[in-house]
Amino acid sequence: MQFKITSTRFVVIVALFLVLFDNLSFFKHVMSVYEFSASNVGFLLSLGIVLAAIITVLVTLLSARYTLKPLLIALVLIASLTNYFMNTYNVILDDTMIQNAVETNINESMDLINMKLLGYFFFLGILPSFMIYRVPVAYGSFKEEVFGKVKSIGIALILIAVMLFAFNRFYTSFFREHKSLRYYTNPTYCLYSVGYYVYNSFYKKEATLKQIGLDAKKSEDGTRKLTIVVVGEAARANRFSLNGYERQTNPLLQKEDIINFSNLYSCGTSTAISVPCMFSGLDRKNYTDKEAKARENVIDVLKHSGSSILWRDNNSDSKGVALRVEYQDYKLSQNNTMCEDECRDEGMLVGLQEYVNAQKGDILIVLHQMGNHGPAYYKRYPKAFEKFTPTCQTNQVEKCSSEEIGNAYDNAILYTDYFLSKTIAFLKQNDQNFQTAMIYMADHGESLGEKGLYLHGIPYFMAPDEQTHVGALMWFGHKSKERIDIASLMKRASQDYSHDNLFHTILGVMGVQTALYDSTKDILTYQKK
Repeated sequence: MQFKITSTRFVVIVALFLVLFDNLSFFKHVMSVYEFSASNVGFLLSLGIVLAAIITVLVTLLSARYTLKPLLIALVLIASLTNYFMNTYNVILDDTMIQNAVETNINESMDLINMKLLGYFFFLGILPSFMIYRVPVAYGSFKEEVFGKVKSIGIALILIAVMLFAFNRFYTSFFREHKSLRYYTNPTYCLYSVGYYVYNSFYKKEATLKQIGLDAKKSEDGTRKLTIVVVGEAARANRFSLNGYERQTNPLLQKEDIINFSNLYSCGTSTAISVPCMFSGLDRKNYTDKEAKARENVIDVLKHSGSSILWRDNNSDSKGVALRVEYQDYKLSQNNTMCEDECRDEGMLVGLQEYVNAQKGDILIVLHQMGNHGPAYYKRYPKAFEKFTPTCQTNQVEKCSSEEIGNAYDNAILYTDYFLSKTIAFLKQNDQNFQTAMIYMADHGESLGEKGLYLHGIPYFMAPDEQTHVGALMWFGHKSKERIDIASLMKRASQDYSHDNLFHTILGVMGVQTALYDSTKDILTYQKK
């Protein structure tokens, strides 16, 4: 007679497997707060029991005879991948990270695939899934199944209650003082984040697009304006020699008459949040992705004023910002004439003069960089820019030394220095006919192994300075300098600014008049409230 296991017991076994093999990151972070000692060991064991009980309850509630195995297989596969990213990069799979993953293009995703990831997926995902598929499960009658589910859920809830009561002192601090620890539970928090993202993106009542700045009009000063906004990628401020970094990562910009903003902070820690936020006009504290997508942004306002708008993108996309203006994808070799192993940022400058010549009136151009997109930093620059060596030549940055990672990252900053200097050179060519300006702001920073963190995307409230303190600078042509108090601006350049200032600064530099404009938030006329 073939041995069969009951469905309730089967769920418990898989739950224990998930806790024991896919929650190493969770317990590592817990033990950084509650160290492994005789006084804490009972609490640490109880956490495993509580987590297994929670998984058991969720699976039991959501499964039926024909959906049990598919659900368990899905959980195991998801947990294996989540386990890899949390262990390797020390990231949290929250709704923002889910959004970032959904909006990342295939080329960027390929940078994350390596043998270690495939190993996690095979040994902790595929093999257990095959075993789940093969294990014979004994199902009873409908009445027996219902009774078994009720019994299993009841026992799990009792266990949870007993653990919470027995270790009440620990759980009080765990839930109140160390809320971030639960973000590492796998796969429960990831699944919660997926649900939260889906609900906010698809199931909340959609609002019609709110138009803003319909009163926008150009100033009548008789001078045409040409402004280029460069959106940097993953460029943290403390790797810019402009900000005192000991390496010369900005040798070309240091020769230019630029104004460097050394204390500018991002709206988010990922492209999916920061890019729409910085153009939205919504302050970081009030920003929601849903609201940003339901209203126009600053480049829509400029369009209302009659300005010509062009968005060229060498990153994933504009994250919804450029939906209503001319958009050109420069990740494609059909558009970008400077593609080797990947398309280069400087390719976005090719043919730009022809565009400018064809326009009438004021012009705003946005160039969205590939910049320092990780983890394959070594791909982000041509070989000629490999000044700092040895470099990390793999997307598995955890296999490289901190020196190798830092060298590759700094080389990518060096290439951004070159790209920005070429952008300035382009504007200089147009300085006689336009009031020219360049604004550069990175979307977020990047962790390079500090405190065990890599890449970006940590929830903002707990994000390190490396992920929120970003590179930012401006350059102004001769005609712009005639109407901007450059001396005052240079004195204020070290004050605290953020992405919240960009909306109003763009309106200011383009000379657009609208009731939306707040001069106290315009960096060019900034006054602390």
